[in-house]
Amino acid sequence: MKALVLKEYGLLSYQDAPEPKVGLEEVLVRVRACGVCGSDVHGMDGSTGRRIPPLIMGHEAAGEIAAVGMGVTEWRVGERVTFDSTIFCGECEYCRRGQVNLCDRRRVLGVSCDEYRQHGAFAEYVAVPERILYRLPDDLSFARATLVEPLSVALHAVSRAPISRNDRALVLGAGVIGLLIVQLLRAAGCGEIIVADLDPGRLALALGLGAHRALPADRVEVAAEARGVEVAFEAVGVQATVEAAVQSVRKGGHVVLVGNLSSRVEIPLQVVVARQLTLAGSCASAGEYPTGLDLMARGVVEVDALISAVAPLSEGAAWLTRLREGEGGLVKVILTP
Repeated sequence: MKALVLKEYGLLSYQDAPEPKVGLEEVLVRVRACGVCGSDVHGMDGSTGRRIPPLIMGHEAAGEIAAVGMGVTEWRVGERVTFDSTIFCGECEYCRRGQVNLCDRRRVLGVSCDEYRQHGAFAEYVAVPERILYRLPDDLSFARATLVEPLSVALHAVSRAPISRNDRALVLGAGVIGLLIVQLLRAAGCGEIIVADLDPGRLALALGLGAHRALPADRVEVAAEARGVEVAFEAVGVQATVEAAVQSVRKGGHVVLVGNLSSRVEIPLQVVVARQLTLAGSCASAGEYPTGLDLMARGVVEVDALISAVAPLSEGAAWLTRLREGEGGLVKVILTP
């Protein structure tokens, strides 16, 4: 099969690769579309430490079942599917509680670290356990279906804080996750949704998707402009945005930490304690795929506006380079094997 392989940091090669072997309870998926995640872009240069070459990256995918393992009974060849980016064991204490994102034996597709190497979906085929599969709605295209992975992350993040109608909310970072959170907050009936980002184009997109106010973070003091919000969603993961999130929420408010670009940041501890704030981390997703697929199929969440380009996998190296260099106007790029 053909695959886009990270051969070394900074070097992606479109080349032949062994077709995955299908285990007893696995299915072989012919990949029809795979989105490029920001973590893939950062994985190119080794900054995350979780894309050790050689590796086939990619975890936001959809396709058709090409083959099934001998122990698979619920799926058949030809079905249109997507799959969780997290491979969970289904047996540990966390899995039994439904916290599959915290599985003790968790693996992530397209990730290679000290603990494991799990090739992903920047390829013609990928093998995955049947327990992480989900059927696609009939009228949902493969390209749109790739967005269910980041949508599930956004859904999980929104679930980490109490949201009531007419609440004021702040979203820091108008990337894909932030823009999806905006739409979910709109659907939840928030009275004011404020978005902060450095990119004017993304701020304009946020307004088109339901935000009420857009704050250019390089020109205004975000915390002062958004003071008193009930909840803040930090979808970047750097010192400045974490600080702004904490300073923005009212007494007794909630801060949900979604971004993790930096491995370590400082927090204003006395502010958190004195104002009795709740800080909640949000990791991946835990069963939100069906809800996400339904929201997309019913048009509650708009994803077409997020798709900047659909390109052949053979051109993937060039597109990831363009994303890494910060080319304006690019939000979500989808590669098709």
